[in-house]
Amino acid sequence: MFADRAKILIRSGKGGDGHCSFRRELYVPNGGPDGGDGGHGGDLIFEVDEGLNTLVDYRHKRKFAAGDGEQGGKRRCHGKDGKDLVLRVPEGTVIKESVSGKVIADMSGENRRQVVLKGGRGGLGNQHFATSTMQVPKYAQPGQPARELEVNLELKVIADVGLIGFPNVGKSTLLSRVTNAEPKIANYHFTTLNPNLGVVDLDGAKGFVMADIPGLIEGASEGVGLGHEFLRHIERTKLMIHVVDAAGTEGRDPVDDIHKINAELEAYNPEIAERPQVIAANKTDLIFDPEDDPVQRLKDEFEPKGIKVFPISGATGKGISDLLYYVSNELQKLDQKPVVFEQEYFPDDELIYEDLPYTVEQADGMYVVEGPKIEKMLGYTNLDSEKGFAFFQKFLKDSGILADLERAGIQEGDTVRMYGLQFDYYK
Repeated sequence: MFADRAKILIRSGKGGDGHCSFRRELYVPNGGPDGGDGGHGGDLIFEVDEGLNTLVDYRHKRKFAAGDGEQGGKRRCHGKDGKDLVLRVPEGTVIKESVSGKVIADMSGENRRQVVLKGGRGGLGNQHFATSTMQVPKYAQPGQPARELEVNLELKVIADVGLIGFPNVGKSTLLSRVTNAEPKIANYHFTTLNPNLGVVDLDGAKGFVMADIPGLIEGASEGVGLGHEFLRHIERTKLMIHVVDAAGTEGRDPVDDIHKINAELEAYNPEIAERPQVIAANKTDLIFDPEDDPVQRLKDEFEPKGIKVFPISGATGKGISDLLYYVSNELQKLDQKPVVFEQEYFPDDELIYEDLPYTVEQADGMYVVEGPKIEKMLGYTNLDSEKGFAFFQKFLKDSGILADLERAGIQEGDTVRMYGLQFDYYK
């Protein structure tokens, strides 16, 4: 079965605990604390693998966890960092938070690798807590806990052109004739059970990628038939070829077919329904009634609306060349940027809104901000990176810490301390 969806539970690695120990060697009296730091937990990373085209690897295994950091050791030994876990997915995979359905990452375009969950930072050993007044610290910092998230994976095929229409109108036949794709073809409904892709090469014109989307039926947007399962695959297409049985071999009216499928697109996603369309009036070799010309009826109905109609025959190849060159030309007029879904859900934002305590106090001529909320934020944020520092600024503002500092009377140029981090306050 074609696997284009999966729900999995992902977990980053826990940071290793800091170690509490004291140097004990012959002839070295009062050696002092020498507990080492814990290792960082491994990151949970998604990466595009060009050799994959389905999500079958995530159908039977549901839980994935990066390695935990090891505990620090004696003699200032640093614990081993946890191993990162890289989950490989096909290009076009969209990762969504399962409860809200918001996009975390779209693994397409330039985004080939993304860290979705950062591992916890390792705890500090007791060597860091020695002061002039506390020379024998019996405390070491625990590592930051792992982070867990349930996500939905959805594969949305990457194609310039999508073939849509009712079942058995000749979409697979057209694809097999103009590309190197080899879809299963037979004269019964729902032959195509998964999207097929092929590359169209044209002499003297730019080629494009075409996808045969499984047949839609009335009610597909509400889950009727197979179409609902695959409507997501047309979300990236820039232009659609609406294939219709002009000869009415199934006993349906071709004009009515177009209206019904467009209604399903409108119900599923109005933005998709407004994308450019071309009508391929197929099976013209089976039209035998000279008095009733269905192709002319299609032209009269849709060409005034700007939708071009091409009479073709998938069986004989008649008219297909004109259709493909027209589509290639139309594609050049459209935005060449790939359709990429913007990130809507930011796992790090949970650190901002998580209800954990913190305190704001004055000590030693500076403002000291401490507590589980601060400790956890610092444990997951790399302030050396531009992205990490931007998140740190957002954290201070959105969590209300800046407002609390201002209420405490902080002035520009005053120093703020958060555990091992110090910075001057400026608006």
